Amino acid sequence: MSKKLRNIAIIAHVDHGKTTLIDSLMKQSGMFRDNQQIDERLLDTGDLEKERGITILAKPTSIIWNDIKINIIDTPGHADFGGEVERVLDMTDGVILLIDAAEGPMPQTKFVLSKALSQGLKPIVIINKTDKQDARPEAVLEEVFDLFIALDANEEQLDFPTLYASGRDGWCVSDLKDNKIGLQPLLDLIVKHVSPPNVNKELPFAMLVTLLDADPYLGRCLTGRVEQGSAKINDVVKGINLKGEKIEQNRLTKLLKFEGIKKVPVNEVHAGDIICVAGLTKTSVADTIGENALETPMRSTPIDPPTMAITITVNDSPFSGLEGKKVTSTLIRERLLSEAETNVAITFKESKDKDSFEIGGRGELQLGVLIETMRREGFELSVSRPKVLFKKDKNEKVIEPIEEVIIDVDDEFVSNVIDAMNQRKSIMQDMRASGTGKTRIKFLCPSRGLIGYQSKFLTDTKGTGVLNRLFHSYSSFKGEISARRNGALISTDTGKAVAFAIWKLQDRGLMFIKHNTPVYKGMIVGEHSRDNDLEINVLKGKQLTNIRASGNDEAVVLIPPKLMSLEEMMAYINEDELLEVTPKTLRLRKKFLDAKERKKNNKN
Repeated sequence: MSKKLRNIAIIAHVDHGKTTLIDSLMKQSGMFRDNQQIDERLLDTGDLEKERGITILAKPTSIIWNDIKINIIDTPGHADFGGEVERVLDMTDGVILLIDAAEGPMPQTKFVLSKALSQGLKPIVIINKTDKQDARPEAVLEEVFDLFIALDANEEQLDFPTLYASGRDGWCVSDLKDNKIGLQPLLDLIVKHVSPPNVNKELPFAMLVTLLDADPYLGRCLTGRVEQGSAKINDVVKGINLKGEKIEQNRLTKLLKFEGIKKVPVNEVHAGDIICVAGLTKTSVADTIGENALETPMRSTPIDPPTMAITITVNDSPFSGLEGKKVTSTLIRERLLSEAETNVAITFKESKDKDSFEIGGRGELQLGVLIETMRREGFELSVSRPKVLFKKDKNEKVIEPIEEVIIDVDDEFVSNVIDAMNQRKSIMQDMRASGTGKTRIKFLCPSRGLIGYQSKFLTDTKGTGVLNRLFHSYSSFKGEISARRNGALISTDTGKAVAFAIWKLQDRGLMFIKHNTPVYKGMIVGEHSRDNDLEINVLKGKQLTNIRASGNDEAVVLIPPKLMSLEEMMAYINEDELLEVTPKTLRLRKKFLDAKERKKNNKN
């Protein structure tokens, strides 16, 4: 055993404070100089992670405490990125389960905890954010214990140590009456409670690839834990897949360990170390790297299958190529294939003509993050409405993915939410008061019923409701769900929208554009107030005459247009519509831009 080493992951529901807690741990363990300038949420390194305040990719880091190296892996909290969490747990010998002292256990808490318990890990429970006004730490601890029992935790796992903390303020205590000084109790508990890696240094070198990253200087970087033996730079190794088939053979050109937030080159690595290797071009996630004599692959956690898919095609609108440089189907295909290789939670299929690509994922957020990343890389795309992936059971009957939905809502909006969820073929599982005038309702709902519901939910609850969802199981097809959306307002011409025209058309519906927005024929410029599509001319200016008359000029007052995020737009469009994605602009459009073609297609 490597007695001077501990490997641990921090798991929690989204926004319960994992990354902030790791920041405080690193600052208090002496990883930085006193005068060093440090960003907030150090491990959220990607632009999208910083903007959205969520962790998308799991990231290892390390600290030294009392001469013991503690490798800590920050994991995503959103259910769409659950594939990362499942793989990361293979590298660890313990987990810190973080729970918000006000919200208590949420759907993703249940998901990540079930994965940790099934792997035999013994969690340390931290009730975080105990300084919040509505914190209820004792009640939350009882809910956590109930969750452990519901997930069939064994006696050792049920005997979990608990700490109360504020990750933001950097303190934790075993009793809320104790002095709140720092995070030393947590560091001491990790050393005491988490076992050192149980590995064999005498066996030949082998490691399971858990994460895949692209480094601008090193190329493909494969991260994982050394399960047995040791390796040095320039050692010849091979990669084998889960069937034991050889993928490639090559030299280890670089070996790196994690120190703080940096990767540090080393000459040798040993069993138990979490490392990053460079030099292999084909080996990927879930493959095993080892000495040439190795024949048996390491066991890997199977990844839950995707439940949702979008179709991506080239952008063929009149404005194609004005903003992006990467517009061909060949470039799009190469980029999607490389994404499917590095992200095992995503699947890739293509049409026979190789001009359209179906990308499967866990949910709208995961697919939206991929599209957003590509547009920032200079790609132009057309994206279809997300569709749910159906399966067939043993009896050849169609089954569909069902999600567990937990909704926290003010008491006055409960009936609105229940009515909306009933229309989506959901079944209520539980409903209870959660204090301070709020109610928590639990539903089981078909995934397809939730596509596009988020914006309606926020409208129904006046922005105060919180909706969390998690894949539950597959069940029999629940029947048709009526997608009640008003018709579209469609531009009849190409040019720049005019304020006067928009003003005159405002009573027809809600606009998505403003004065001077470039539009084209067939582009969706707003939502009709009725359920049919309506073609409108937003380029028509005021008719000028040579007669000057007092009181003829009316003030043009425009209602602010409705602005939607990329994920909201994906969920908003109908089957006969597309989302045009370019580096600077998002536009909604009809698949067929010409009105005659649309009519002909509707008849067919």
